[in-house]
Amino acid sequence: MVYCFSMSLFSEFQEQRFANGYELVDGVLMNQQNPDQFRIPHPVLKKHVSAGHFVELRIDSARFSVHPDAPEQCECPSCHGNASKPILSHEQPASLVPLAAQDVPSRGWGEDFWVQVRQSDDGYFKGVIDNPLYESRLHEVSLADEIVFHADHILAVHPTHRQEMVMGMDEADLKQLVKWLGTL
Repeated sequence: MVYCFSMSLFSEFQEQRFANGYELVDGVLMNQQNPDQFRIPHPVLKKHVSAGHFVELRIDSARFSVHPDAPEQCECPSCHGNASKPILSHEQPASLVPLAAQDVPSRGWGEDFWVQVRQSDDGYFKGVIDNPLYESRLHEVSLADEIVFHADHILAVHPTHRQEMVMGMDEADLKQLVKWLGTL
């Protein structure tokens, strides 16, 4: 008898490793530490993320610090606040918008990128990376790789999906969303 073993997304997430100490950044924690500068989607939006949606993640490593020739303070592309370590950013998923050639030296900086969700299970997601990444040589994550992540790692939901997500919400979810929007 042959048994098929299907690993849960939680298990896949637990086993996932990135090179050079890179990890996915916890957006919820970053929002708690910097609520005025670092905004993330409300949990009610994350609850409605499903297959086909694009979400933004960040990968970073504490192993790398600011390089001697980097500015003392730079502007974070996500929150536009001061940062001591630059974060590279991709404005759009590559499959939605033609991207210009990238010529950025690899320095060990953090990197925001888009992922297209393929499946979800109990707050965990698996998706396909949809940007050519600047730091691939260091973190060994590349365009079209699969990645597993938790809802806490989601930094943004692509605007093309917001209307669809809102249309799928029940009354309780809509009330939560409206209340949250009123605080922004």
